[in-house]
Amino acid sequence: MGPIGVFDSGFGGLTVLKRIVKKLPQYDYVYLGDNARTPYGTRSFETVYNYTLQAVQWFFDQGCPLVILACNTASAKALRTIQQHDLPLHFPDKKVLGVIRPTSEKIGLISKTGKVGVLGTTGTVKSESYIVEIQKFYPQLKVYQEACPMWVPLIENMEQDTVGADYFIQKNLENLLRQDPSIDTILLACTHYPLIQRKIELLLPAEIKVIEQGHIVADSLADYLIRHTEVEMLCTQNNSLQFFTTDSKLDFNKYGSIFFDAEVQSKQVDLGQDLKK
Repeated sequence: MGPIGVFDSGFGGLTVLKRIVKKLPQYDYVYLGDNARTPYGTRSFETVYNYTLQAVQWFFDQGCPLVILACNTASAKALRTIQQHDLPLHFPDKKVLGVIRPTSEKIGLISKTGKVGVLGTTGTVKSESYIVEIQKFYPQLKVYQEACPMWVPLIENMEQDTVGADYFIQKNLENLLRQDPSIDTILLACTHYPLIQRKIELLLPAEIKVIEQGHIVADSLADYLIRHTEVEMLCTQNNSLQFFTTDSKLDFNKYGSIFFDAEVQSKQVDLGQDLKK
């Protein structure tokens, strides 16, 4: 038995953890941000897989029976291999879930025009994971993507309220809507983007809905634990939170509190060890 693990390449997953804790406050949670090696969005599939597997193994070492990859890039580039290869071979009693599938299950219920836009990192967009997953559930839906490589660095450096940030946000939104002006639902397929959601909404026509993932992932986790009692019974319930980072804990505490909307006190860990074979 142990806490539920929540992983992200940096601060962004804290926006998802915030929603999960609000929905399911009774459980214990461990959060890890791989800030020393962020961003993941521009890295290769192999690199993201290796980094994510290191993190997952670290969570298992902490006793976590369940790990949520609250990182779209990790979910797109590493989750399937971890679920299909590493868990059966090395950790058959553990579970790892991502954010792409639960979001894909819901997005088709929101759009009225059947035209959906996806804003994400270069890695998430290139993987086409959202196109594949959404069309499994809603084959009639048309999905358009736009990579926003500047958004995460701007947000992580707290530059999102500058004129420079406005330029890149406006440019990416225009690129997306140019693909099809009848897009009526836009998914923020990166956990950093809720920090600029209000700005995005102000730059878009009022009839376009902007969807962040936190609520969806929290609802999906609650449903998963109801349906999988064998996993739920292993998740300890002491209403506790622990935060870890692979980089400066002072920086993580300062900026993490902005993403989490509450005070964060973290510890520093090193994931640079050799992978377990």
